Amino acid sequence: MLYRLDKNSGNRLSILGFGCMRFPKGLGGIDARKTEELIMKAVRGGINYFDTAWIYPGSEEVLGAILEKNRVREKVFIATKLPVVFLKGPGDFDKYFNQTLERLRTSYIDYYLMHMLTGIELWEKLKSWGIERWIAEKKQAGHIRQIGFSYHGSLDGFLKISGSYPWEFCQIQYNYSDENFQAGVKGLRKAAETMPVVIMEPLLGGKLAGGLPRKAVEIFRQARPEWSPAAWALNWLWNQEEVGLLLSGMNSDAQLEENLALADKARPGMLGPEDLGVYRRVLESLNQGRQIRCTGCNYCMPCPKGVNIPGCFAAYNVSYSIGFVEGMKQFVTSIALTSEHSNSPGHCVKCGACEKHCPQHLPIIKNLGQVRKRMEPLWFRILGRIVRAFLGKNRKPEAAKAS
Repeated sequence: MLYRLDKNSGNRLSILGFGCMRFPKGLGGIDARKTEELIMKAVRGGINYFDTAWIYPGSEEVLGAILEKNRVREKVFIATKLPVVFLKGPGDFDKYFNQTLERLRTSYIDYYLMHMLTGIELWEKLKSWGIERWIAEKKQAGHIRQIGFSYHGSLDGFLKISGSYPWEFCQIQYNYSDENFQAGVKGLRKAAETMPVVIMEPLLGGKLAGGLPRKAVEIFRQARPEWSPAAWALNWLWNQEEVGLLLSGMNSDAQLEENLALADKARPGMLGPEDLGVYRRVLESLNQGRQIRCTGCNYCMPCPKGVNIPGCFAAYNVSYSIGFVEGMKQFVTSIALTSEHSNSPGHCVKCGACEKHCPQHLPIIKNLGQVRKRMEPLWFRILGRIVRAFLGKNRKPEAAKAS
């Protein structure tokens, strides 16, 4: 196992982290026995970073019980998250944090994240509720060791959040299928200057492992028969020195064993020009299904009305090249469905500011209309209104009290 140094804490983090959202399932929920076998095998294999969250059903409880039973809590780093979307006000900080400590059977969290920040507005709201003071108190008491955030939004918002607080780490979605999605490669490189960057969805929910078109799989196979599509995806990330570690939601022995074997050999700069050319050919085959030729350069941003233009286009393209369900998953995070302020293409007022700056000279306004037609049917818009009305209603009383 290769380890990379977290310069902010001095911790040596395994380049392969265990994502705890997809534990093996049994009757009635998580299969605790199978999960314990996997986790302990992972620990013996050198994995020392386990990522869970308050909102993953049963995950914190199962992870905490396993670590306590096997007396390995002090040998690993636990990362978990404050469910920002459920917060009604500052009184909820302790409520959710204390529940997390109880579930995990621990007195401290090594790496604690603000979960699913979608833009600077949400972070500013948390600051108005006193989150900075709360974090300082928890860190001084030793209950939080490192503080960070996970991000789902545009590059512009990521850069603003990154520079608005002395974060000690962050977590972004990043993989070879679209290196300009959300924070993307630009956000990765900027953030890595000051903090470790944790990568989520390295396999795009498994699609880059078992859901690629046949042509893409054949390109990989011909280049290196000994590498699976998953190996190609993980090695692409480990090849980059800016990647602190990546999270894999392993739920079988076969997945764990393959990933451990890969992590033993992975090194920055391990891929040569021929290997990188293979990725280009695979992307060309995937891009044949793309409808909008957006490169994700972000010159169109920020939109005066807050539309996440590159994110909308990326999700739309994925809905054709990888699959509609995966595209919708990306669209939901790109437009901040769980935030009070949407980044939906429906907010476009056709001002044309974006088209003036697009180096590809794309008909952005027309393209946003196509995205909305495919990705925002009537039922989706109604759902969005209900979610945002619910969030606004529940947060308003506490927010007023805090001010």
